[in-house]
Amino acid sequence: MTSIYIILVFFTIVFGQSGLDKALNFKGELSFLTSHFEKTVLRNLVPLLLTVIMLLEIATALVSIVAITEIYRAHHFGFAKIAGVLAATSLLSLLLGQRIAKDYAGAMTVVVYLIPTLLFWLLLERFQ
Repeated sequence: MTSIYIILVFFTIVFGQSGLDKALNFKGELSFLTSHFEKTVLRNLVPLLLTVIMLLEIATALVSIVAITEIYRAHHFGFAKIAGVLAATSLLSLLLGQRIAKDYAGAMTVVVYLIPTLLFWLLLERFQ
């Protein structure tokens, strides 16, 4: 059970920091990503996609906090499942973007974050 809490705290830190960084430095992130995707089919969608990713990341962090509380108080895993879905959706979206941009090193970095997400799903199945 402790491992589920640790991964939920991991989600809170990783996605909270990333989402807030995007929110607090939206113009800088937009500038970087616009140049990053300028030669891809996503070039005209960067502002929309940045907003979606930012909201997904913030939602993942917030739902992870709620999940920790829910598991501790009621031993229910509903919000944990939602946090897992949001985390996987965020990471797979980032992975797709990196692959489209042909940023293979960036894509490998995303996989490092995807591994605990997969482990999280295995652990959730064990405790259900």
